Amino acid sequence: MLLFIRWFVYSCGIILFSLGICLTINVKHLGVQSWDVLHIGLYETFGLTIGSWSIIIGMCLVGIAFAINRSLVQLGTFLNIIFVGMFVDLFLWLDFLPKATHTWLDMITITVGILIMGVAGGMYNSGKVGAGPRDGFMLGISMKWNISIGKVRMITESSIVVIGFFFGGPVFIFTILFTFVQSPIFQYSFMQFNKLIYALEVKYNKRRLPNLK
Repeated sequence: MLLFIRWFVYSCGIILFSLGICLTINVKHLGVQSWDVLHIGLYETFGLTIGSWSIIIGMCLVGIAFAINRSLVQLGTFLNIIFVGMFVDLFLWLDFLPKATHTWLDMITITVGILIMGVAGGMYNSGKVGAGPRDGFMLGISMKWNISIGKVRMITESSIVVIGFFFGGPVFIFTILFTFVQSPIFQYSFMQFNKLIYALEVKYNKRRLPNLK
């Protein structure tokens, strides 16, 4: 039951995170998060799908993280890579999300997308069944060379934006705002879902306690 709770929260977070990504992609003229700049740029240049490039890049990052510190790679890490890529392609293919109107409505769409990604990111990480490949990669670099995770994130994501822009990925004002807006939402969501999971686990253990006597 306890494991089910963690996997359920993790799974819901993955689906919502993918939905948030697709919302921002649909209004990409306003800018997307750093990694999606790269995924979209590679898609525009070489084909395949955005989700496919997300999976390919994720696998490469997991390989590096595994070489640095094997403990950073768990089952949930691989499922994150596969399912985020699959759901992104699925949602884009279903084509049911709001499209770009090039009006103020696009600002609402991308803001909702950022909020969903922030909440969902904290949600699936609180399941603690495996960090995302990008988080694991940056954490591994931080641990290996004793550099603050903040610096590693700043350097990594800035470099990814430059590379993605070189391949034609969409970069605009919201690309910069993503980090400043999404990070605190992620942190708050992570703490709240951690508390929720802990409370559910305590309640479940208390319920089972009489059976342990």
